[in-house]
Amino acid sequence: MKSGIELIAIERQEQIEKHGRTIERDAEENMCCELKIAASALLEYNGDDDEEEFISLGSFPAGWDSHLCEKMAHKPYKERLIIAGALIAAEIDRLQNEKP
Repeated sequence: MKSGIELIAIERQEQIEKHGRTIERDAEENMCCELKIAASALLEYNGDDDEEEFISLGSFPAGWDSHLCEKMAHKPYKERLIIAGALIAAEIDRLQNEKP
């Protein structure tokens, strides 16, 4: 069984390779804490709420693909935790890549 950090690392690598979410792209498109906001949105949803209401509340960053956000929000709790962890890792990467 893989550890939590291994699952997050696999998800982060998939974000980069499969979805093209590179550090450079995040530096350009997510410079206002959008990655942290998305991670937080995934952690807010507990599965008992009305999913449509959850998505429409604007918990995800403005301008993000609503279909993608809805898809992430509908994942099981463990998968949402893994994605949120990978988004936090992406935010850390983005911050480390900032020019002083």
